[in-house]
Amino acid sequence: MRAIRVIALREIKLGFRNPWSYSFMVLFALFSLALLAIQSQQGTVDYSGTTGAMINLILYLLPLMTLLLGSFSITAEKEEGGWQLLSTYPLSSSSYLMGKFTGMTYVLLIIVFIGFGLSGLISSLVTHSYTWKSFMLFLMFSVLLVILFLGVAMFIGTLCKNRWQALTYSVAIWFFFVLGWPTLLIAVLGLVPYTLIKPLLLLLEFLNPAEISRLFLVIKLGGGSVLGPEYYKWVNWMYQPEGTVTFLFVCIVWIAVMFSAAVFMLERGRRHV
Repeated sequence: MRAIRVIALREIKLGFRNPWSYSFMVLFALFSLALLAIQSQQGTVDYSGTTGAMINLILYLLPLMTLLLGSFSITAEKEEGGWQLLSTYPLSSSSYLMGKFTGMTYVLLIIVFIGFGLSGLISSLVTHSYTWKSFMLFLMFSVLLVILFLGVAMFIGTLCKNRWQALTYSVAIWFFFVLGWPTLLIAVLGLVPYTLIKPLLLLLEFLNPAEISRLFLVIKLGGGSVLGPEYYKWVNWMYQPEGTVTFLFVCIVWIAVMFSAAVFMLERGRRHV
């Protein structure tokens, strides 16, 4: 625990010295305020076109920001020789990654809280554009995206040798999960028999952390009707407590799998240091 704490504190210091962190913070806060101004013209509603734009903003920006900052935190130490030095100490790979994960989670959540804090404060004092329920759901959605994709970022960092590789892998994975997923989904579902489309669709949704988080937020905001009649039973199920529990369980499994894969890759590379 002491090693995890030391690494996490060091990661927090490095994270707030990184100019990329402040660039993402300003960008996120700026667009949050811009969408808040648009939402104020439509009145207080849980799900609207502007709400959908806010979901897309979070979905485009936060995973990319998390993948880049998280993977760079590990590959930077590989390039600068810090990891080679740490690997000579009796420090387990799991403790090292847990410290990194904890520190980066703190830094990224501060960025999210500042961005949402500004828009939430202005909304509560001036515009009243968001209900308390909507604001908390947006915040939970953002926190989940950060934690889920930070697990992926840890894996990318252990897999890559330098920041250029991490940049390439991060952008590719972000494009696959966020932008390319609908096209790939349609292409895959078009190749299977009709009777298998619905069960395969539901299975594939759980394999994409960005998509399942987006659907969960849309349903909780009351916009489940936009998903179409085929999703009617699933929408009703997600409204129930067991739907929320299942969603959180899937998130925990995803994080555990990515973290375990990162530990495996780091241990594998450590034997060759």
